Amino acid sequence: MPGPKPLDPSSSPRAMLGAELRHKREEAGLTQEELGRPLFVSGSFIGQLEAGTRRMQREYAVKIDEVLKTDGYFARNCTAARKSKYPDHFAEAAEAEAIATAIKEYAPQLIPGLLQAKAYAWAVFRAYQPTATEDVIDDLVEARLERTHLLDDPTTPLLWVVLDEAVLRREVGGPAVMAEALRHVAALARKHRIIVQVLPFKAGAHAALNGALKLMAFEDAPSLAYLEVLGTGQLEDYPAAVARYELSYDLVGATALSPQQSLALIESVAEDYAHEDQP
Repeated sequence: MPGPKPLDPSSSPRAMLGAELRHKREEAGLTQEELGRPLFVSGSFIGQLEAGTRRMQREYAVKIDEVLKTDGYFARNCTAARKSKYPDHFAEAAEAEAIATAIKEYAPQLIPGLLQAKAYAWAVFRAYQPTATEDVIDDLVEARLERTHLLDDPTTPLLWVVLDEAVLRREVGGPAVMAEALRHVAALARKHRIIVQVLPFKAGAHAALNGALKLMAFEDAPSLAYLEVLGTGQLEDYPAAVARYELSYDLVGATALSPQQSLALIESVAEDYAHEDQP
């Protein structure tokens, strides 16, 4: 079998910490499972730390230093690896997203962050924080738009999004903003950079009624699921739970319109907004 994929320590502080963890673990002659036992975590969890898909919490770092006899290295450096421009509840998911090979997302209310146009993102953050200064909103928008550069690569990650019809109908920022936002999504679909489907209102009850769902797959680490509600989010790696969420996503996709029908609907609604914006 081929060995684990080489890590790029220069890509982020967390990747650097993961690369060093793998090096020190192998130097100590331990498997991922053997290192996980004194931490009361699975070998796959250690693999996620090494791959950079999981943040290293301080309590784990202290125990790793003890087991690997690394003189406090991981405890000292995990603080730097945890720094993020994103809100605490989303930071770990955003950093995992950046190294995913495939992302599947069901969006019940808003255009997903990776697909948002600038004016749409600005309207969203202003609604979240109605009393924030312009500088605060601008910083949030800049961080969100920086995430969209994941799509600069023509093929990776694969991005497959199911938008609830409510996403198209909810007028965020006004008709002109909505027209631009939906045309942006349609343009990415027409360039074959993303797969997009629309779950119509007439579909009725479906497998993801409880809320938003994001699934992330990686080349050399187990898949993750991310669930988000107002002001908080949960990153799930338990295989049985992830499998259940994957089934929910598949059922939603099976209920949604085809990509061709979805694209036609998105462009039609964008045109309606554009005409509405005319004097």
